[in-house]
Amino acid sequence: MKNYGILAALLMGAVLIGCTGKEAQTDQPETLTLPVVKLARQSTTLKKEYVGTLEAVRNVEIRARVSGFLEKIFVDEGQPVRQGQLLFKLNEAEYQAELDKAKANLKSAVAGAKTAEVELGRVKLLVDKNVVSPSELELAKAKLDAARASIDEAKSMQDNAALRLSHASVKAPFDGVINRIPFKMGSLIEEGALLTSVSDTREVYAYFDVSEKEYLAYVKKHRKNPSEGIQTVEMLLADDSKYAHKGKIETVESVFEEGAGTIAFRARFPNPEKLLRHGSSGKIRLANDVDDALLVPQKAVFEVQDKNYVYIVDASNKVKSRSFVTQGRVDQYYLVQSGLEPGERVVYEGIQNVRDGMQIIPEAVSADSLSSQSTLAQQ
Repeated sequence: MKNYGILAALLMGAVLIGCTGKEAQTDQPETLTLPVVKLARQSTTLKKEYVGTLEAVRNVEIRARVSGFLEKIFVDEGQPVRQGQLLFKLNEAEYQAELDKAKANLKSAVAGAKTAEVELGRVKLLVDKNVVSPSELELAKAKLDAARASIDEAKSMQDNAALRLSHASVKAPFDGVINRIPFKMGSLIEEGALLTSVSDTREVYAYFDVSEKEYLAYVKKHRKNPSEGIQTVEMLLADDSKYAHKGKIETVESVFEEGAGTIAFRARFPNPEKLLRHGSSGKIRLANDVDDALLVPQKAVFEVQDKNYVYIVDASNKVKSRSFVTQGRVDQYYLVQSGLEPGERVVYEGIQNVRDGMQIIPEAVSADSLSSQSTLAQQ
């Protein structure tokens, strides 16, 4: 009986060892098969966005050039106007009276000149007959010159009065759109008061600030390839929709903004639909061609404490995380500035299931297939 007990214990131990071996085999992690992409340099277009301020090509303030009561308003806010169209009319009775007075003074000056001219003729006859001395003749000539000068002065006063009368009627300086009108009919308007402003929005300027580094890259590129001509830019509106028309960079300011280290670029955009308004904003998208760019798919990247990481696959198919520095984004890719090299393999998808030191079964993914997927995603 004692031998039977020993035999049963041995059999039980063998069963337990067998079960434990099966459990250990079951607990071993399964080797994952993951898509892997090989990094390579290629030419691409880097698009960067800048906050832009839009201004009408022509936007002027309409101010009163004379004072008076606002007698009539001929336009409304937001209304399109034509060059020379009457906008406002101030009470002109005072200026009409000034003009009438100036006209009367001119007539008086003309009559005085005629009198002096007749007097000069009479004195000349007397001098010829030796009745009066030659000095009387010189005096008569001086009086005639003074009378003629009075005519010139009176004409000037009349022109000035006519000009002030014309300023009582305020007209549009060019084709445009009327902005806010702060005064109502009957308001007392002081000389220089702002009546409204007019914006010509058939085209608009977009101003956006660029860093010194980006400015130098832009200048070097265009000096290297002057045949490319004026660079075109795109614009995103406030609702992130793409503006239908492309703009052209026309000029760059001559001074960097102190402290910010930026310089303003100016692009001109057509505005045939009058969608853009003076003072609105948009995002200016500037495209730069980059040769030999190293791109990493956005799906392969994860962030830890504001740093970008990827999982590198070594020669033995083990993965290890590595940080890298980006230069910007291009569609569904990051543009690598440093930290990664061409020829290295990175895990493309499934990075949430990967840990440092894991061994995987890499499944190669071509760069062409990624590019086609990116194109489909954009569509």
